[in-house]
Amino acid sequence: MELPRIAALLAPFGVELNRAQLAQVATYLDLLLRWNARINLTAVRDPEQIVQRHFGESFFAADRLKAALAKEFQPTALDLGSGAGFPGLPLKIAAPNLRVTLIESHARKGTFLNEVIRALGVADASVYRGRAESFAAQARLVTLRAVEEFDRVLPTAASLVAPGGRLALMIGAVQVAKARGGAPGLKWEEPIHVPLSKARTLLVGMNPPKHESNP
Repeated sequence: MELPRIAALLAPFGVELNRAQLAQVATYLDLLLRWNARINLTAVRDPEQIVQRHFGESFFAADRLKAALAKEFQPTALDLGSGAGFPGLPLKIAAPNLRVTLIESHARKGTFLNEVIRALGVADASVYRGRAESFAAQARLVTLRAVEEFDRVLPTAASLVAPGGRLALMIGAVQVAKARGGAPGLKWEEPIHVPLSKARTLLVGMNPPKHESNP
């Protein structure tokens, strides 16, 4: 796909990428389309819909989280159940200083993610081929999008957020109350509607710093 077309498709999400970043999206998209013919990475098949539904939503989240990410020299992020790499790899494209770990237990999906990382030529991006429950370290940002068994995974996701860090959920509006109830220790912000979607929202919760959680 031509870079100007990618930029136009991302415009409704408030995304402004430079030419190098747009080229990374084009490379990523090409790999996704080729791999998706062999393994089920996404049910969305149309390239333009992939750009808007997957890349657009991910870059939208990155834009809303950039202020928090900018507070550190090299912030850390975990993307749980990364699948085809959304939103973890677009977050990395948008914030090159981010150190991101993509958690994916499915072996072939993990192989795909490693291939994308190599093709994009990004540093400080890695794949953890295992379950989130087995991952030991916390991160300043934990992301969760379109993950099966959401109710079961949510407490694990919340436990991986470092003090002062954030959990970013890309979920349906009907899941907002359930998310807040499933991780009551977080300070939840108001959900933000995702452009071009009927009911998709970005819901962000902060894990209070230790001096706040233990007054």
